[in-house]
Amino acid sequence: MSEKLTLSAFKERIFDYESEKEWKFKGDVPAIIDFYADWCGPCKMVAPIMEKLSAKYDGKLSIYKVDTEAEQELASMFGVQSIPTILFIPKDGQPRVSMGAMPEKEFDRIIAELLLPAEA
Repeated sequence: MSEKLTLSAFKERIFDYESEKEWKFKGDVPAIIDFYADWCGPCKMVAPIMEKLSAKYDGKLSIYKVDTEAEQELASMFGVQSIPTILFIPKDGQPRVSMGAMPEKEFDRIIAELLLPAEA
């Protein structure tokens, strides 16, 4: 099940941008963050895909959701201008941003290439 992230939880689990200058992911496994809003139609299409991925990759990936209405500072930090915006965070290396709704196959492809390459 995906978990909602607040600003403080983000700093604790993902990256504390106030104390770190360079990107340094804190998680034990790769992560996906879904920036969404309750009123967003395409976000509602992505939500069940995220739940499926959460079950499919349980223990291998962390999946989080950020409500852009409630967490505006977090959304602006990543330059989120349209939603859904998906942030793919590998264990090592820079995160990759994808904008707009995608089919499940596209999520699987990015996960295989960027987040879990050994799994493919």
